[in-house]
Amino acid sequence: MSLKKKRFTTREITTIAIMAALSVVMVTFAKFPFPPAPFLEYDAADIPIFITTFAFGPAVGFILTIVVSVIQGLTVSVATMPWGVLMHIIATGSFVLVAGNIYKRNKTRKQAGIALLAGVAVWTGAMMVCNLLITPIYMNVPLEQVVGMLVPVLLPFNLMKAGINAGITFLLYKPLSRLIHSKKGNTQAKVAEKPEES
Repeated sequence: MSLKKKRFTTREITTIAIMAALSVVMVTFAKFPFPPAPFLEYDAADIPIFITTFAFGPAVGFILTIVVSVIQGLTVSVATMPWGVLMHIIATGSFVLVAGNIYKRNKTRKQAGIALLAGVAVWTGAMMVCNLLITPIYMNVPLEQVVGMLVPVLLPFNLMKAGINAGITFLLYKPLSRLIHSKKGNTQAKVAEKPEES
C-alpha cells in the first residue's frame, strides 16, 4: 500500500515516533571510532530506521531518514552540518528505498536477507560517489587524498557500518514486527506475521 493511500493508526504513529527518538539516542550513545580512520564513526542509528522501513514501507522509511538526519544534524552532529545531513540522507535513504521495495514484494526471511544485502551494496556504492564529490569540500582536502582513501578506508568502513546494521536488523525485525503489528487485524499485519520461508 502506498503512503498516499495509507491511513496510520495512533499506535503506528507512536511507534514511528519512538523509532525516530531511538535513532537519535543511538547516534549519541552507540557509536565507536573506526580504527584505521578515527574521524569515521560507526553508529547504530540506522537500525530503527531499517526496522521501520520493513514494518511500514520504504516511503515511511525514507521520510523517517530525512527527519532523523535533520534532527541529528541540529543536535548531536552540529559540526558536520550541512554535509553530514546530506550524506546521511543519501546513504540511509538509498538503503531504505532499495531494501524496502524489495522486501515489500514478498515478506519472507529469504527476501529480507536479499533486500538487506542489496541495501548494503547500494549504500556502499552511493557513499563511494558521495565521498568523491562531497568529502573534499567537507574536509577541505585535495580530491587525490580522498581517492587514496577509497579502497583502504572508505570502502571497508561503509561495508562494515551498513553490514552490521543490516545484520542486526535481520535478527531483530521479525520478533519486533510481531510486537508492532500485534493488535492489527488487517491483511498487512497478517502478512507481516506469517511464518517465514527458509
